[in-house]
Amino acid sequence: MDGFWDSNVWGVINIVSVLLISILLANTLKRIIPFLRESLIPTSVLGGIFLLIISTVYELITDELFFNLGFFNGNGVNYLEMITYHALALGFIATAFKPSKRKFDKERTAEIFNTGVTTVATYLIQGIVGLAITMIAGLIMTDFFSASGILLPFGFGQGTGQALNYGGIYESDYGFIQGKGFGLSIAALGFLSASIGGIIHMNILKKKGKIKIVHKDESAECFSPDEIQNKDEIPMTGSVDKLSVQLGFVIGTYVLVYAVMYLLGLLLPGMKATIYGFNFLFGVLIATLISVIHNFLRKKRVLKKQYVNEFLMKRISGFFFDIMVVAGIAAIRLEALERYWHILLILGIFGLLVTYFYNYFVAKKLFPDYTQEQFLAMYGMLTGTASTGIILLREIDMHFESPASDNLVYQNLPAILFGFPLMLLATIAPQNPLMVFFIMIVFFIVLNIILFRSFIFKRRKKQK
Repeated sequence: MDGFWDSNVWGVINIVSVLLISILLANTLKRIIPFLRESLIPTSVLGGIFLLIISTVYELITDELFFNLGFFNGNGVNYLEMITYHALALGFIATAFKPSKRKFDKERTAEIFNTGVTTVATYLIQGIVGLAITMIAGLIMTDFFSASGILLPFGFGQGTGQALNYGGIYESDYGFIQGKGFGLSIAALGFLSASIGGIIHMNILKKKGKIKIVHKDESAECFSPDEIQNKDEIPMTGSVDKLSVQLGFVIGTYVLVYAVMYLLGLLLPGMKATIYGFNFLFGVLIATLISVIHNFLRKKRVLKKQYVNEFLMKRISGFFFDIMVVAGIAAIRLEALERYWHILLILGIFGLLVTYFYNYFVAKKLFPDYTQEQFLAMYGMLTGTASTGIILLREIDMHFESPASDNLVYQNLPAILFGFPLMLLATIAPQNPLMVFFIMIVFFIVLNIILFRSFIFKRRKKQK
């Protein structure tokens, strides 16, 4: 057995410590440097960029991988990828556990549904543009993986976790050299696109006098007792700490997720990589099922107290998403940038443009009462993560008075339902990228008919 001084014992602890220290450093610099404070770059992204710079400089000088030093048990890059993979699912599980207490009328339900459809339609247009670029590149570069463009919606639309998942599948199953690094690089470009596009958009609107940008003083943020805990919940401290209970729900659910994926892997051994790539989706489904059972037992008075706390679940999901982003960016390898930098740059530029213009068009047409709030929230989410969308939204809607923030939360169910076929298409894209390209175009047209149904069918009625 290894002693407590052995690197096998300390490797994971050291890598997590470095990730968290980078977040603290980035947060400090954002507070004291005006340029960074105004940049809207999420702290976790900034922390990941710091680690990427350090690891890249170290590799250039020593020709060795920084994260594979003995300090990280010689296996730091794998640890980073592992953390990114698991943090994605754990963050989604915590998000799925947040209890919903709001009741929406028909109009608000339609807006939430439209937000979910917009999310998937944006994935599709990102995938269409991405595949078009890389299929053309595949004709010019004979050794290029022409299906790699479908990573654009996973890197931009879903962030580092899914970009790593599918990049890893393409690397292990289809021989895409540096597939993981390629996917993570797209995700990093997505976060930069959120910041660049968001800043430009808000400054244009500010000059036109259409919005007033209000920078939130984070040090002044406070919560009322009702926001932290309801009267019918278990106590914050008692025989067991309330945070321990929330983590028990999240980690316990993830164990069930592993059991389900393990059984499915035995039944469908040829799809094992795909099954494990959907860890976050299984997490959402099982967490939702447990929430339904919990609420049922509460109604039947079998459980006297509410065990799930919304405030703590938000903190847990925020923690895992921050760790995921830092680890994902830090795991980017220089070889992916060297080999494919021109393709990545083109994907990044076109990804920014198509996401910007499509989401602005949708927000203007379908959300006229809060167009700018809806656009910034959606654009931020679909180039980064939901937290990136919240960061942009908060600049013009400090107290979240518009429905845009609720739309981001509750759109997940329709987004998952409509988005699942895209995930299946991504698994077959390497075999026939052209077929997947045309299927996505058809799917995109169908979703837009659903999205703009009120305009399309109104016109038909008027013509009759």
